[in-house]
Amino acid sequence: MAASPMSYLQTHGPAGDPATLLGWGLGIVSAVVLLVVVVLLLAGLLRQRPGTPALRELAVESDSGGLRWIYVGVGISTVVLVACAVWTMTTLQAIAMPARAADLTLQVTASQWWWKVRYVGAQPAGTFDTANEIHIPVGHPVRVELSSNDVIHSFWIPQLAGKTDVIPGKTNVMWLQAARPGVFRGQCGEFCGAQHAHMAMYVVAQDEAAFAAWRQQQLQPAVDGATTGQKVFDASCAACHSVRGTAAGGIFGPDLTHLMARSTIAAGMLPNTPGQLAAWISNPQSIKPGTRMPAPTLSPAELQAVVAYLQTLN
Repeated sequence: MAASPMSYLQTHGPAGDPATLLGWGLGIVSAVVLLVVVVLLLAGLLRQRPGTPALRELAVESDSGGLRWIYVGVGISTVVLVACAVWTMTTLQAIAMPARAADLTLQVTASQWWWKVRYVGAQPAGTFDTANEIHIPVGHPVRVELSSNDVIHSFWIPQLAGKTDVIPGKTNVMWLQAARPGVFRGQCGEFCGAQHAHMAMYVVAQDEAAFAAWRQQQLQPAVDGATTGQKVFDASCAACHSVRGTAAGGIFGPDLTHLMARSTIAAGMLPNTPGQLAAWISNPQSIKPGTRMPAPTLSPAELQAVVAYLQTLN
């Protein structure tokens, strides 16, 4: 992870680079304008005509060339403002859509407080779901279709692209493209309830070979066994969660088919380790108050069996 994963001062893709450059440029222009105004103001305050006591000067005097400064200032300001306006419009056009058609389409659905991610394949067999973690190939534009299940959210990966609101009943479209491999942290950028701050997203940019391998692995169903852990999971968790290849077909919570391939759980709150899985399953409200995941009634042995089963989902 980068030292400042939510910093937007340096971006790593064509969906964000023009806006970052514009931000730095307008900041520099503003600083120069402020400096010029301060210098001229100080010069005016300190200016004193030789041989004339300041206290005896008239409050209003006839013009002695001061209007020329106004004419010059208005002219320069107009040129700068027009240039900044043109630069802004050019930037908006550049980030509105990629230079070429997107190679990959994602359907991202926001809920309180997690992200469902559907990879849309050319055929139904090539479509699969994951959650809270997006993998994309480096150098390829990715179309992202955003919708919400409940309230207004905002999809924001600051090092790759700007914010896009996620509104119930509407599908907004934006795009991502990474210029280099890496892990880029995202966040819901619109207050959406008590756990708004704990609604994170990670984008993993990989080279083409690594992404193809990851995608192929995600398309594989889980192994349907008859272990104690799977039986407990089917009885206590399958009403909300799905595991492709098994009887678990819930639609209210994240798809867990390849849970252990993800680096975090609970939308970025916890590292994906056996201990954290057990803590999350046993009492999610103590970790993320208000979450819609209920605490199942499991004995210690059943809890350990479910955790052991989930660890096979990779």
